[in-house]
Amino acid sequence: MRTRWILVLVVTLLLAGCSSGGGRDDGRITLRFQSLAWQEESVEANKELVKEWNATHPDVKVKYVQGSWDSVHDQLLTSFEGGEAPDIIHDASDDLADFAYGGYLADLTDLLTERLKSDIPQRSWETTTFGDGVYGVPFLQEPRVLVANAAWLKESGVRIPTPERPWSWDEFRQVTDRLSGKGRYGVAWPLKEPVSATLNLSLSAGGQLFHRGADGRVTVRFEAGDEVVPRTVHDQVKTDRSASPTTLGSGGSDTLPGFFGGKYAMVPLGFSYRQQIAQQAPKGFDWQVLPAPAGADGLAQGVSPQTLSVAEDSPHKKEAVAFLDFLLRPENMVRLALGDWMLPTGTQALKDPALHTTKDDWATGTALAAHLRPAPAQSVRGYPEWKDKVATPAFQEYYSGAIGLDELRGRLEKDGNLVLARYQR
Repeated sequence: MRTRWILVLVVTLLLAGCSSGGGRDDGRITLRFQSLAWQEESVEANKELVKEWNATHPDVKVKYVQGSWDSVHDQLLTSFEGGEAPDIIHDASDDLADFAYGGYLADLTDLLTERLKSDIPQRSWETTTFGDGVYGVPFLQEPRVLVANAAWLKESGVRIPTPERPWSWDEFRQVTDRLSGKGRYGVAWPLKEPVSATLNLSLSAGGQLFHRGADGRVTVRFEAGDEVVPRTVHDQVKTDRSASPTTLGSGGSDTLPGFFGGKYAMVPLGFSYRQQIAQQAPKGFDWQVLPAPAGADGLAQGVSPQTLSVAEDSPHKKEAVAFLDFLLRPENMVRLALGDWMLPTGTQALKDPALHTTKDDWATGTALAAHLRPAPAQSVRGYPEWKDKVATPAFQEYYSGAIGLDELRGRLEKDGNLVLARYQR
């Protein structure tokens, strides 16, 4: 009996030490913060801020846990269902809907500080609002821009666009046609993941694609504004021969050697790609950042900001939010933005002089911040399945010329609505 009692005691103590979520150790709370930072500067900034918090908060320690963008959705789903989710979760807003509606994330509405609520614009909060709750803090965002070979554009004599006077989509097509010839292309579209780029840029032309009815149900309608961007890309590739057909299945980084080698005059990329370009460009290579083309709705484009959420199962939600408030103070948000070469969502952080320099064209990106809007798919349940099974193959076939615009429309609407209907019963 004595041996059995000792065994029970040992097992009980082991189980207590292996509890999921934040725990107490010698009277101290320990919060696990899973970060998806991957660039060296970004990882360093995150770890430094965790260290600074721990140095001034002896009773609430934060443990840095390294995650990966490549597997975050499946990894989080597994950890949620297994009761082992980190307390503080780094993700992107377009990945939150199913987790929020599934009850895995804490509603932060009554936990957030007034400073944080007022500093981040309402349009950014909309990206993490699902139903009546707020399930994440949007803190970093990036516009899609045109990274251009500055010398090539200058030699061609084309008008250089600015945020005040951008190209229209028609003018952009004319410019890429003028820049092309002799084995060189005016633009290289890296569209290995075509859905996000197409939908977000389509906001400038009035495209929305997803339409929510009075009953809350979402349907897909591919209308005139939704056609502008995909038709431009298609015609640049198939009609004008001004866009490289070989990069359609490539990622952004894959286009950089050809860009540096003078094969492409421009590449549409996320703003954070400037870091790779600054590090990898040959000595003397002259590059610049231009705004994406504007349509009927100006420079508007959709974004899915990086977010910080708190697990519903975390026993220390107030402490976790206190850490978020520290991490996202204006001066700290600037450090995170500089580390990731992205833009902060906070209005105070956006005013920082470091984000308005001409070096690496920070000022161009910052000028676009006011035009960023929630991505069209932001709150659509079932979007990941719709994207993977319907939209991605449909756009890829359209851009390659395998199907026409009418078939693209039919597949997005008919097949897409069948997928979304399963999530809206």
